[in-house]
Amino acid sequence: MIIMINGAFGAGKTSAANGLLPFVPNSMIFDPEEIGYMLRKLVNVDDRLVHERTDDFQDMELWRVLTVKTAAELKSTYNKLLIVPMTIYKRQNFDYIYDGFKDIDKDVFHFCLSASAETLHRRLTKRGDEPGGWQFQQVDKCVAALKDPVFEDHIMTDELETGDIIRLILKKISK
Repeated sequence: MIIMINGAFGAGKTSAANGLLPFVPNSMIFDPEEIGYMLRKLVNVDDRLVHERTDDFQDMELWRVLTVKTAAELKSTYNKLLIVPMTIYKRQNFDYIYDGFKDIDKDVFHFCLSASAETLHRRLTKRGDEPGGWQFQQVDKCVAALKDPVFEDHIMTDELETGDIIRLILKKISK
């Protein structure tokens, strides 16, 4: 099983993933942001393909390829269920990764944690992100893009605590 927990920055993905871990036997967290951080260090901006020269490592083709390949290797090496928190709102990347995950494991669940821009800004500030910084700049485009039905199953988190989100996800994956 692979559980994708998607949503804008500040939606509660990491908290939900960490909270799910003790309730999903034989599971581990796989955070594709770590691949992005690695690629930023390895591939200089000048060496990137022209369309990859942005401030978002998800624009690097190698990021989505390595995300799927790493998930496959984690599953085959450690035989664990994967809990994957990530903000992924670009349709091309989502389709590639979701389809790649389906090739790895037929049981893929995708949850999109949604919240208003105001809630996201409040949460980002509370966790210490710099107001006006990169994560704040992504909020409006993430909120708009993630409304697309392709990103179902939506869970509105404005009024939910992490425990509520975990219970909703557990209920849906145990059907």
